[in-house]
Amino acid sequence: MRLLCAGSDTGKKETMALLMRGLRGEAVTLLQQRLGLDDDGIFGGGTEKAVKAYQEENGLAADGKAGADTFASMGLYDLILLRRGSKGGLVKKMQAALEIDDDGKFGAGTEKSVREYQEKNELEVDGLAGPQTLLKLGVLGPEAEAAAKGAALWASVGESTEGTLDKLKSLFS
Repeated sequence: MRLLCAGSDTGKKETMALLMRGLRGEAVTLLQQRLGLDDDGIFGGGTEKAVKAYQEENGLAADGKAGADTFASMGLYDLILLRRGSKGGLVKKMQAALEIDDDGKFGAGTEKSVREYQEKNELEVDGLAGPQTLLKLGVLGPEAEAAAKGAALWASVGESTEGTLDKLKSLFS
């Protein structure tokens, strides 16, 4: 899986943990597409309202900000990144899988446990819980694993077909 980024109006890019009003980029576009909105890549008032409505309809905390629980509910696994300061049901599930206090708040102790788990399981050790760490922990279900395999397949297809159209055009020029 690839990690998507969104930028703010100031141009600063951040790895995904939370999408909210003012951010823009590919991650926002994916969210808008999933919500059935015009996908201009700008998280404005319309996107915020649609996120809030989705959250209300799906029993999530309805704050109009899209975080890990919203991404998981929508099947947007590439956007999930739990890190210090993250809160919610997915953090709680991860903590339970790590067999630590599952208060739903990602603090220093959770970060330490994530690092230890990553090291033991030959994952990138960064203390951040993205899709690969969460899959290995069994926190994300089989649909996330299928999505990961599909994303890897499409990435390899893209790499193997790169330049093919230009080659075909050159044959007929």
